[in-house]
Amino acid sequence: MNDEKHERSAASMRAAEVAVAAFLFLLGALAIWDSVRIGYVWAEDGPQAGYFTFYVGLFICISTGIIIFRALADRAMAARVYVTRGALQQVMQMFVPAVVYVVLISLIGIYVASTLFIGYFMRRLGRYPWVTTIGVAVATSVFVFVLFEVWFSVPLPKGPLEAWLGLD
Repeated sequence: MNDEKHERSAASMRAAEVAVAAFLFLLGALAIWDSVRIGYVWAEDGPQAGYFTFYVGLFICISTGIIIFRALADRAMAARVYVTRGALQQVMQMFVPAVVYVVLISLIGIYVASTLFIGYFMRRLGRYPWVTTIGVAVATSVFVFVLFEVWFSVPLPKGPLEAWLGLD
């Protein structure tokens, strides 16, 4: 039963092609919109600021439009598996904590966020004992603090704990 879960499709090749092409189409449309906003024609003194980005955006939109059309027209592509549920689950086990980590850096600083991040992966995926997890996570953050803040004099984002300790 567990193997069946991992082999079921989470997304078809068609869905992946259309999703990526649609995202890139939106970026191209944004480039066109901004180019029109700042000027995209050839003026008497040469190209306006948005001239080249307008055409880059236009080529992106045309190319991705073709990709979307071809993906929707290809029935065989809808049957091909792009990613299985098991593989997508493994990716999400890394991606979601990484996003949370980046958000936490801005809220609580890099050292506390890194300690939590390392601890989470050691405990959740590595299944290390609490003593090892806490020891390694804290020691790593302390080492990075000493390395960057003390030895190299490179300030990294700090949070309320460092302020409370007078280290900001």
